Amino acid sequence: MTVSMMASKEVTKKVINKEPLFILDVRNESDFNDWKMEGVNFQYLNVPYFELLDGVSGIIDMLPKDKDILVVCAKEGSSVMVAEMLSEAGWTVFYLKGGMKAWSEYLEPIKVGDLNDGGELYQFVRIGKGCLSYMVVSNGDAALIDATRMTDVYVDFADTVGARITHVFDTHLHADHISGGRHIAEKTGATYWLPPKDATEVAFEYRPLVDGNDVVIGNTTIHIQALYSPGHTIGSTSFIVDEKYLLSGDILFIDSIGRPDLAGKAEDWVGDLRETLYSKYRALSDELIVLPAHFMIIDELNEDGTIAKNLGALFAENHGLNMQDEEEFRKMVTENLPPQPNAYQEIRETNMGKIAPDEEKQREMEIGPNRCAVR
Repeated sequence: MTVSMMASKEVTKKVINKEPLFILDVRNESDFNDWKMEGVNFQYLNVPYFELLDGVSGIIDMLPKDKDILVVCAKEGSSVMVAEMLSEAGWTVFYLKGGMKAWSEYLEPIKVGDLNDGGELYQFVRIGKGCLSYMVVSNGDAALIDATRMTDVYVDFADTVGARITHVFDTHLHADHISGGRHIAEKTGATYWLPPKDATEVAFEYRPLVDGNDVVIGNTTIHIQALYSPGHTIGSTSFIVDEKYLLSGDILFIDSIGRPDLAGKAEDWVGDLRETLYSKYRALSDELIVLPAHFMIIDELNEDGTIAKNLGALFAENHGLNMQDEEEFRKMVTENLPPQPNAYQEIRETNMGKIAPDEEKQREMEIGPNRCAVR
């Protein structure tokens, strides 16, 4: 029997297509419980690697014979060794190329739709981390919104669609992942935009993004209109693209709403969050398609792999948009919060330009699930 490799791209296709997959995760139990690969039809067995050093005979009866089996570890090495032992025992198994490290960094570009005057909008799904970023393409120009630190993916994709990145935006100062926006702007010569209220401590040049900014992409006049929408951070800014799409940053998600505490300001910002969601967003068209900067659970993926839903549907279905009692809303937002993202203070300082950790350190800082939402 042979041991085959499965790349993150292949697993992502299984997630989108809702295909079955059996995952043997050989990381420590605490790491597995904190963060794992998710799929609608995935099954799991977590047995730490050190329990398998003397052989795999003890788990043979726990493995299915009718599903692909993928062995997963943190960086690949342990999964290869376990997969080889299973192969010698007569099983056909795969190991995850690059381990959970690679899973955390993989981006899947998916076309969301065409724009009115030509051009396209793409969503980049960071399937293992829950981050979502966007590229608006029109007549050879491209704008990026909320890019991750995997900068080459965006630059290479722009090349494949024949576009030049001219504008890069961050909807807010991120605390759960390291932004690639500034570095992409430096690499491509694009203009880097950041909300000034989130940029009071940054150590680099930027173009202030304020309410009403209207940036035209390409000759086909694709308008990206900035809408000041504080609450997750004091500077959080949404975008309305082509009068059709609402890029909501970390203010509104498909299944939840943004948390206001990642800068230690939950009590101060909860009123801003409610004002944005219950007044500013309520005044917008129900037909706008909401495109958030994160997703929380794998069930939020649409059939084509995108994460998107009409604003009107969210006002009907999203619990965070249907709490009429202000005190109940305040309590939910300030008391019902998941753990802080890993290394979130260091991530904020990196995104401010105050510190410049090396690539391996940045990778370690980001490891773990997305935690930008109120539960």
